[in-house]
This record gives sequence, structure tokens and C-alpha cells, in this order.
Amino acid sequence: MSLSVTTWYLEQTARADLSPAQEPPAEQGVGIVRSERPSPEFSRFLYTAVGGDVAWTDRLAWPYARWAEYLGRPGVETWVAYERGTPAGFIELAADRDGSVEIVYFGLIPAFRGRRIGGHLLAYGIERAWDLAERWPGQAPTKRVWLHTCSLDGAHAMANYQRRGFRLYDTTVTEEPDAPAPGPWPGAGPLVAPHTPSGA
Repeated sequence: MSLSVTTWYLEQTARADLSPAQEPPAEQGVGIVRSERPSPEFSRFLYTAVGGDVAWTDRLAWPYARWAEYLGRPGVETWVAYERGTPAGFIELAADRDGSVEIVYFGLIPAFRGRRIGGHLLAYGIERAWDLAERWPGQAPTKRVWLHTCSLDGAHAMANYQRRGFRLYDTTVTEEPDAPAPGPWPGAGPLVAPHTPSGA
């Protein structure tokens, strides 16, 4: 059995296209840090934790060596959002030699959605896409930032990208196997009540 999947391709062609997002309040303790040392274990954790409920399956079969090779490529960056020290989501960038930078993956772990982190992380990641060449000697300056999202992604993904200034430039429709989203594990999801230490 198959289902029809629509894929939308979006781009920014100038740094001025980016529309900033409001940052979460300081007391929420949100910070964004680049994962500078490639770690297949950590990247696979982020991939499964964020994408498990939206059918991210392409990399599930990757062996360790392929993760390590990919993460070690010049111009590949992973930026991770943390809330009070806990990973909340990530954005992965990959630069091409022609000055294009793709936002390969972006998203939040389900328990952290709806907490004003996503727009902030996306805007921050787009900024890092535009200045990526400053961190990679020999990399061409960024001329274009692009991504694709599809009808299997989160319900708010497309609107979030457009709010940050992305413009649609292509749409495709394909037939894909109708398979359930794998999830990080059965029953994973938002906590009933987040625990905050006294005095925090």
C-alpha cells in the first residue's frame, strides 16, 4: 500500500530574506551550541528522537562508519538547542562548493515542541548557514540557503519556514510506501508534568 507525498522546496537567496524570531524568555534556559566534535552516537540520537514520529527513516540503516564519514565532511554542521542542559532539538547544515547551504534536518524532540524553541532555533540556524564560510577556510561564501519539507513532516513545518523568510520554488508529488513512523520507542512523548528543581 502506498500514499501520495507532496514535497515542497524552499529557498532564501539573500541574507536579508531572513525574518528573525523571538527568543524564548531567559528564565527558560534555552541555549544553542554547535556540536563541533563529530559524534555518530549523538547525531543518531538526535535523528531518531526528533524524527521518530514524522517518518524520518532514511538514515536508520546507516552503519557507524557512514555516520562518521558524513559528519566529518567540511561544511557539515550540527547546531543543538538545549533547555536547562537537556537536548531539545537540532538543525543540520551541509554546504556545497557552489555556495549553497542546505538545511538537511531541523526539528524538536516532541516533549519540547510548543515551547517557543523551534522558531528561535530555525532563525539561529539560518544565520549560521549564511555565515558558514567564516568557519570553514576555503568554503565559498553562502549565496543561497535551501531546504525541503514534505506532507509527512510536522503540521506547522511549512508555515514556520515561510515565517522565517523562505520562498517556495518547486513542488513534487511522489508515491511512497505507507509505513508507520518508527518513533524513538513505543510510548515516547511529552512528559505529563516537567520537573523543575526548587529554587530554579
